[in-house]
This record gives sequence, C-alpha cells and structure tokens, in this order.
Amino acid sequence: MGNAELLSIHLHPVKAFRGQSPREAVVEPWGPAGDRRWALIDDGGKVVTQRQQPRLALAAAELLPGGGLRLSAPGLEPLTVSVPKPVGTVSLEIFRDKVEAVLADAAAHAWCSAYLGADVRLVHLDDPATRRPVDPEYALPGETVSFADGYPLLVTTTASLDALNSLIAQGEHAAEGPLPMNRFRPNVVVTGTEPWAEDGWSRLTIGEVAFRVAKDCGRCVVTTTDQATAARGKEPLYTLGRHRRLGGRLVFGQNLVPLSRGTIRVGDPVDIVE
Repeated sequence: MGNAELLSIHLHPVKAFRGQSPREAVVEPWGPAGDRRWALIDDGGKVVTQRQQPRLALAAAELLPGGGLRLSAPGLEPLTVSVPKPVGTVSLEIFRDKVEAVLADAAAHAWCSAYLGADVRLVHLDDPATRRPVDPEYALPGETVSFADGYPLLVTTTASLDALNSLIAQGEHAAEGPLPMNRFRPNVVVTGTEPWAEDGWSRLTIGEVAFRVAKDCGRCVVTTTDQATAARGKEPLYTLGRHRRLGGRLVFGQNLVPLSRGTIRVGDPVDIVE
C-alpha cells in the first residue's frame, strides 16, 4: 500500500448539485470545508436530492469566499447567494434526522423553484458543530455531519471502479458502461490500491489528516443517474446487486470520519493504518 495517493477531491457546496474539484481542501470535523452546507427542502420540510429530482445533476454550485454561492443551471441566469444571517431557523428532515437550518433569501428560493418547476427553498447549515449528529450506531461521542447523506466524507478507489466497470462490461447492461466516478459523488478518490481494498480499512491518513472508517456505503438510485444528462439507467445497481451485496446493502465506497483537522491535497500519500 506504499504507493496509494489522493487522486482527486470533490466538494458539493449544495447537496445534490454538481460540485467542484479543488486541488486541496480543509478538513473540518464534519467534513471538507464548504461541502454540503446548503440543501433544498420541499414544502413539507424534507430535503430534496437527485433521488426525487435527477435534474439537480445539471445545476452547479460554486463556493464563493465567505461561504456564499454562485448557482447556475440550464435556462437560467446565474445567481449569487449570500450566507444568510442566523436570525432564526427552520426545522427540516434529512433521512429521518430533524435538523435546524437557516433560510436563504427569497431570490434563491425563486431561482431553485423555477429550475425544478416545484416549490423548494434553499437552506444553509449555520452551525455544523452542533446541528446534526452522526448516526449513533456508528459514531463516537460528539461527531457531527453536514447535509451529506450520513457521514463527513466518502472515499472511493479507482481500482474498485475499474473492477466494477469490468463486471458491468460482462453483464446484460454492458452498453451503459464504463461509468465515471462522479456517479458515486465521493469526496476523495484514492489511486494505487487493489480492487475493493477499502473494504478492509478501519483507519487511514491522507497527508496530514487522520480518518476512521465508520461503515461501508450502501448505494441508491442516484448512482444510476448520468451526471452529465440526468438520464437514468440500470447500472451500477444491477451489477452491484449481483456482486457487491453486503449485509443487505449494495456497497461501493467507505464512509469516513476525520480524527484530526488539516488540509488534504491532490497527490498526498494515503497510508492505511489498520
């Protein structure tokens, strides 16, 4: 494992929107700085993702200095959104978690609603240190997370994607492959490992930052969404279901929790501690 390294970093400032791929990122206890601090909620207060709205794959969010956003999407003029003042919060639901967040301004709601053709509001997670605990079944005391699905970071490996694409090529939906890594929306992509090596990791370091592996990542319908067109297919869930069914989940990638703060950079060595 001496030659494993960090191939790429991916931030998604707004949950479910297209992200950015910076050369470096500051890792905070709840995830990479700026990652999934914003989300959309519907009129019932539930978070909206590509599960319900695959067209979100075509909307982009660029993080601005200070934590604000520049939103862009097909058919709309770009919109700049400032971090709202935390004068009050609204209650929302994300995967059965009840979380408090701060509403963005009316222009942001109107822009997002116009794009989706549905009544949605944009919210900001003002205090990720206190708002949302990690699933207690897999958490250490005090661990929190942003609007990510459940854990501060998701790691995937190029070797496992290559292995998965090889399996897809042998299956009945071969025409859908090979799939790019963005189907899995990871934060960090590692190269230089054996296929599926990450299944056995429990602690690792990326550059100066230490992480623990909380659990494997069970995949959902979002992975079947082409991030360039928003079209849906059968893969990779069909092939994961045949070859990567672990404990009732279709697994690709591992969920990480930072054990220290620091900056990670593309090219950093990745060391498996245990």
